[in-house]
Amino acid sequence: MSDLEHNDAVDVALGFTIPGRHARGRLVRMGPALDAILSSHGYPPAIEKVLAEALVLTALFGTLLKDANGQLTLQAQTEGGVIDLLVCDYKGGQMRGYVRHDPERLAEAPVDPSLFALFGKGYLAITFDQAVSGERYQGIVPLEGSSLAEAAQSYFAQSEQIPSLVRVAVVDNGDAGHVAGGIMIQHLPEGEEGRERLHTRLDHPEWEHVAILGQTLTLDEITDPELPLEQVVWRLFNEESEVRVLPKSRLAKGCRCNAEHVRNVIARFPAEEQAEMADEDGLIHVDCEFCSRRYSIAIAELAA
Repeated sequence: MSDLEHNDAVDVALGFTIPGRHARGRLVRMGPALDAILSSHGYPPAIEKVLAEALVLTALFGTLLKDANGQLTLQAQTEGGVIDLLVCDYKGGQMRGYVRHDPERLAEAPVDPSLFALFGKGYLAITFDQAVSGERYQGIVPLEGSSLAEAAQSYFAQSEQIPSLVRVAVVDNGDAGHVAGGIMIQHLPEGEEGRERLHTRLDHPEWEHVAILGQTLTLDEITDPELPLEQVVWRLFNEESEVRVLPKSRLAKGCRCNAEHVRNVIARFPAEEQAEMADEDGLIHVDCEFCSRRYSIAIAELAA
C-alpha cells in the first residue's frame, strides 16, 4: 500500500461556502482511487487523461448531492471522434468510469489531442438521481470548449443558470501514479431559493471577485498530494470576512456489479431467452464495462 493511500489530502472532496459573496465551492483531489479505476482498463495515456478529468468532475458534482444514497452520472456521447462513449458515476463516495474508443483512430491523432479530436460532435449529459424522493434531473449541453471542465462550466451556465468556475488538472507521475484535482465555485441566490438564478449575474457583482480569486489556483496546488485542501481554501480566500469549510468526503473506487446481481438480472428473463444467450457450454457471459470483469452464469444455476 502506497503512502498516498494513508494521505488525508488525496481521494477527498472538500466543500466550502463564502456567505458574504453568496458563493459555494468544492475542491477534489484523487490519487490511489483514480489509479485503481484506471488500472482496470489499461487505456492509452490520452484516454486515461480524459477519464481522469471526467472522474474529478463527477466527484465535484456528486458531492453536491444532499441525499446520501443519491447518484450522479456524467456521460459524454459523441459522433465522429476517437471516443464514442464516456461514462462515470458517483454514489456515496464510490466512483467508477469507462471510455469506449477507437484505438486505430487514436493512433492517428496528435499526442495531446484536442477535445474536438477526441469527441468530435457530441454532448455532455449530467444526471442527478435522488434516492429518497425518486426524482431525476438531467441537463445536456454541447461538448464545446478546450476541455471537459469548460463543457461542464457551460452546463451550469446554460442548464442551471448558475455562474460557475470549473477547473481540472491531471498529472501522470509514471510509476508513482496519477494525481488529479479540480475546483468548482458557484454563485447562488441568497438562500438558494425564492429568486430566479439568472438574477445572480445582474445584481451581485461580487461574483467576478470570487471567480478571479478561484482562477489563481495553480496546477501545482491542485495536484500536490501533500498540500491539504483546507490550506488551498485559505490561500484563495483568506481575506474574506467568513469562509465556512465543510466536512471532507472520502472517495474510492467502487463498482456495484457482482455475481449475485448479475444472476438475479438474468433470472428475470424467460427460459427461452436465457437459452439464446447461453453458449454451447450452457454459460451466459456478462461483461462489466466499469471494472472490466466478466461474469459467467450457468443456466443450470438459474433453474436450481
